[in-house]
Amino acid sequence: MASDSISSVLVLASLLRGVFLVYGLYQDATSVFKYTDIDYLVFTDAARYVSNGSSPYLRATYRYTPLLSWLLLPTTFSPQFVWFSFGKALFAAGDILAGYLIIKVLQGYGFSTGRAMKYSCLWLLNPMVATISTRGSSEGLLGVTVIALLWAVEKRHVALSGAILGFAVHFKIYPFVYALSILLWMQPPGQTTLAAKVKGFLTRDRILFAATAFTTFMGLNFAMFAIYGQPFIVHTFLHHLARLDHRHNFSPYNTLLYLKSSPFIPDPFYPAIYPSKLSIERLAFVPQLLLSAVFLPFLATTNLPSTMFVQTFAFVTFNKVVTSQYFMWYLVLLPFYLPHSSLLRNSTKGAIAGGLWVLTQSAWLGLAYGLEFEGENTFWPGLWGSAAAFYLVNCWILGVAVGDIGKLSGGPAEKIEAEEIEISSS
Repeated sequence: MASDSISSVLVLASLLRGVFLVYGLYQDATSVFKYTDIDYLVFTDAARYVSNGSSPYLRATYRYTPLLSWLLLPTTFSPQFVWFSFGKALFAAGDILAGYLIIKVLQGYGFSTGRAMKYSCLWLLNPMVATISTRGSSEGLLGVTVIALLWAVEKRHVALSGAILGFAVHFKIYPFVYALSILLWMQPPGQTTLAAKVKGFLTRDRILFAATAFTTFMGLNFAMFAIYGQPFIVHTFLHHLARLDHRHNFSPYNTLLYLKSSPFIPDPFYPAIYPSKLSIERLAFVPQLLLSAVFLPFLATTNLPSTMFVQTFAFVTFNKVVTSQYFMWYLVLLPFYLPHSSLLRNSTKGAIAGGLWVLTQSAWLGLAYGLEFEGENTFWPGLWGSAAAFYLVNCWILGVAVGDIGKLSGGPAEKIEAEEIEISSS
């Protein structure tokens, strides 16, 4: 009976994505505003180069591992109108598999099937998630990889966990922030003092995890370098250090990146937007990595999945480039944090947080539409101000989440069930 309920949710989630896929074909054929994301055109063009025996990096703006272009080789098959959407269907299938694994991990924490499905629907039946994947964003594949990593870690499949992490970091750099969290979570029992923890840090499991992660990551990199040479290193990794993406970028760095990406014409009437000689945007990674990869991982001994959520949320919030696709990185982990979140227990607080997150994001989108499609100058103070407001809202939500996790003691399932009883009794 429980398996039938899970199947029903998965079928409903699949139908939702099927509707979006069909609607996307209609919009692409009839509207000047295309449903298909520009990134998908980049992916499929790169796959076409590969199918001809060339490098995917011959396609301008392809900044990904060659594995992605290999996966999308079927999009080059004939007839094109049938196979072109193969990648979108693949990404949507990744969404579904990620949702299934979310249910399984939550059940492992002691959730009933009904509760596990309820929280998994935050991902499976989320229109934003379904839209992003069916428009052709590959984040669905990354989502299922991250949840598979969490599942393997919680099941104590140490070597498999390391291999998945190594693959994930090769596929998209940011999952490396989870490495320290997982290592700290592997704390052997009985080590209560700081001296004991430091002395006993090098355990068999930790060494095996680190070795398999490093070997997988470097093995894939050497293989891709052997095939495609320096362009692989430049476009897959080094590009991110100097990227100046300003379109569809919710970050407060948006305006600065726009100015840095274009020839600058001094205007005495707008001194506030003069670009500084100091490339401050190149230092954005300092607070970003200190918070997400160094400080927040120490929460993992209390609750690993929730710690991974706040790490990802912090990484995205402080990144110099923030697009809608990046929200997928933390939305896939939201079902693990939300059950013991004060934003859920306090409905007013939760409504304010959700409302402000949507409102500030919508304000930015409205101003960005005026800039991109109407040719209006909305940069200052409108576009920058809305980006700053969205950033501050995210910082507040991050602070709430960190505070919630810091109050936890004991395992995730034990704490969640205790809170459920407390809520029911009140």
